[in-house]
Amino acid sequence: MLLVVLVVLAVLALLVGVHWYVWRRLVRDTTPGPGRPRRLGTAAVVLLPLLSVGALVAGRAGAPFRLQQVLAWPGYLWLATLLYLTLALLVGEAVRPILLRVTARRAAARSSSAREPEPLADAPAAAAPRPAEPSSGGGTPQPGTFVGGGASTAPPTADTGAATTMQQGGPADGTAPVSTAAVAARPAGTTAGDGTGTSVDAPPDGAVAAGVAPAGKTVSRRVFVSRIVGGAAAAAAVGTVGYGTYGVLRGPRVKRVTVPLAKLARSAHGFRIAVVSDIHLGPILGRAHSQRIVDTINSTQPDLVAVVGDLVDGSVADLGPAAEPLAQLTARHGAYFVTGNHEYFSGADAWVDHVRELGLTPLRNDRVALDGFDLAGVDDVAGVYEGQGPDFGKALGDRDRSRAAVLLAHQPVVIDDAVRHGVDLQLSGHTHGGQLWPGNYLADLANPTVAGLERYGDTQLYVSRGAGAWGPPVRVGAPSDITVVELASRRT
Repeated sequence: MLLVVLVVLAVLALLVGVHWYVWRRLVRDTTPGPGRPRRLGTAAVVLLPLLSVGALVAGRAGAPFRLQQVLAWPGYLWLATLLYLTLALLVGEAVRPILLRVTARRAAARSSSAREPEPLADAPAAAAPRPAEPSSGGGTPQPGTFVGGGASTAPPTADTGAATTMQQGGPADGTAPVSTAAVAARPAGTTAGDGTGTSVDAPPDGAVAAGVAPAGKTVSRRVFVSRIVGGAAAAAAVGTVGYGTYGVLRGPRVKRVTVPLAKLARSAHGFRIAVVSDIHLGPILGRAHSQRIVDTINSTQPDLVAVVGDLVDGSVADLGPAAEPLAQLTARHGAYFVTGNHEYFSGADAWVDHVRELGLTPLRNDRVALDGFDLAGVDDVAGVYEGQGPDFGKALGDRDRSRAAVLLAHQPVVIDDAVRHGVDLQLSGHTHGGQLWPGNYLADLANPTVAGLERYGDTQLYVSRGAGAWGPPVRVGAPSDITVVELASRRT
């Protein structure tokens, strides 16, 4: 019990830390200060994980099915979005300093270019001013009167004195005198007397690259870069989740695999088994989902249908109507069903009875003899907690081992038991192929095979990625499938 509590606390701490990181990068770093945008972003970062927790616990807590549906879509989709948003922001950490350096250099270059005065190409060189010489009348020059370039030597008047005297300074403040011609020669957007030639009212061109808005609405370069990185991360995450959702709602695609079996009778050569697992009917995937799967299976015209667990995420009362299309499955040798771990979360015995009513044959630690091979099925290992679970001795113990045996078992981890009991081919699901990349690496740690066909001694194991999705109705890097396994005899 203590271990469970510690695991729950660790998961909660991880979720809190990830959400704080997302809030910091997407909300705090992209807003210049407190205000409505930051308040709205903070509210979203608080509300969305609460919806996710609600979606996860609503079914187990016995909440009304309608409430489960309301919570499921935003709650589960946020979990998938959070995953790829976090990954994209982590990638952005490598890009952020590069963008900061690039924008800083560009701003500095443009600002420096804006400060350089442009020479007047057509203006004649102005002669150095000199004091006016006494006129022939013996008069003396008036104070403040200069002569140069043919200019008038008349003393300044009240209207013209401001144009001919020094502007905003003189010898007292250390600035050079500025003539009217120099003022006219300044580049547009500069003012006199600022010491740099930079206008307060009109920013230089480099301000745009630095992330500075005109008209006094200043945005720091760091905020500007954070908006670029955050916006790109959000777009990547939403695009990834959107495409992954489309793949699930579109329905699974058909895969075809040929498996040669040494002991398979020649009469069973070419026998085709449609393997479907992890349909996961629930508050998101309902009757339309199961109808798509049934139609796809029937289009392959299989000899036998094998439903290898995790059909549902809910009770018969809530999901019975969603499972009804399974009654339309058609195959020459019928359809068979074994339990998965999620059936034990949803009332396994009730679901076994219901699928039997729909025309499927449950194999609960049992087997049937078909023409050319034996077909066996075992309960899922999760049934151990309810006094059930797999019983290989009951399912396979007294059979004729000269005949080929095909085993239906939800989880690949029972492959060692299958090898010990002389199974030729085990058909499983459970892993979803990882469902959400990079989840396939975690699934690989917990399962001998994540997806596809592999050999363990004299036993071959085929693992389907599944036809549905658990939690987020999203698949990335692990497309859903229905696999048609064609058995091939080596005796032909």
